[in-house]
Amino acid sequence: MDFTFTDDQQTFREAISRFLMTEAAPEMLREIWETDVGRSPDLRNKIAEQGLTALSIPEAFGGLGMDDVAWALMTQELGYYAIPDSLADTAYVASALIAGLSDSVAQRGEWLQGIADGSLRVALGHPVNPLVADAAHADLLLLAHGDEVHAVPRSQVDVHGHSSLDASRRLAQVSWQPSVATRVAQAEQGRALWTQTLNRGALSVAGQLLGLAQRMLDLSVDYAAQRKQFGKPIGSFQAVKHHLADVATQLEFAKPVLYRAAYALAHNEPNAAVWVSQARLASCDASWLAARHGIQVHGAMGYTWEVDLQMFMKRAWALDNAWGDRALHKTRVAEYVLSGAAPLGPGHTFED
Repeated sequence: MDFTFTDDQQTFREAISRFLMTEAAPEMLREIWETDVGRSPDLRNKIAEQGLTALSIPEAFGGLGMDDVAWALMTQELGYYAIPDSLADTAYVASALIAGLSDSVAQRGEWLQGIADGSLRVALGHPVNPLVADAAHADLLLLAHGDEVHAVPRSQVDVHGHSSLDASRRLAQVSWQPSVATRVAQAEQGRALWTQTLNRGALSVAGQLLGLAQRMLDLSVDYAAQRKQFGKPIGSFQAVKHHLADVATQLEFAKPVLYRAAYALAHNEPNAAVWVSQARLASCDASWLAARHGIQVHGAMGYTWEVDLQMFMKRAWALDNAWGDRALHKTRVAEYVLSGAAPLGPGHTFED
């Protein structure tokens, strides 16, 4: 099977990168981090104008109908530029959950159209996440009651904010009262929807972590080329080269794992959850290594507010336990590998 990206997919990624490079410079991110809400309505509107909020929405509801593979590219760019917005949660994870609801849910189409045009912000309260990201700023919250799915307006939810290492990641504990009026999926259907939501949430985080790792590597390379000791750039020293090469190697190993997981989700493969967990773990390892070696290259100043590295490093640390911690994803992979029936090896990566 030929699993290379098409020219259209590559062009799509390059267009997103150019847009975010202009609209999300580090100076702007610092300003947003220091605001009370940690969000920029202007940036959100520009993102919607570019059609990025409509990527996963079915064409019948004003969207582009793109799949998980497109989001594997998109989330890397969101991570690379440390976008202070819940775009992926709303436009990717939540939109897929809403699209999976029964046609009998009267507001389903209205919600999808709202996501597509950028007017609706959705927060997700999956059982695996003890805190809900962006709950205070959401128009609608999709929450779990057992296996049921409930769609709850912000006005019916009490939000208690929690601080985060990443100042742009706004977390909260929510209190609410489930009812027949808010229930949009019964337990049997809801169980399947929450499983898919976990997989897409974990894949989204994996993509962002790879983007963050790449940005931390690029910042470290730039710093190593500029910072001098003994009259030479520190990047010329072998020890520094080894640190940077280790991160680059880890990144290249993690990328195809992410794409394989996206392919599995896009094609509803039965073992998609295992591929997602593998991608999540590989991306976590790459981001942690990039942060650790980035700090070693920058020295102690890498932790300080004046240096851009700290923004991307803190985002990587904050996302490490989002949509399942390492223990959860290691367990999913281990159960599959140790089952005795797992078709392992290069020849089983894809079926003809």
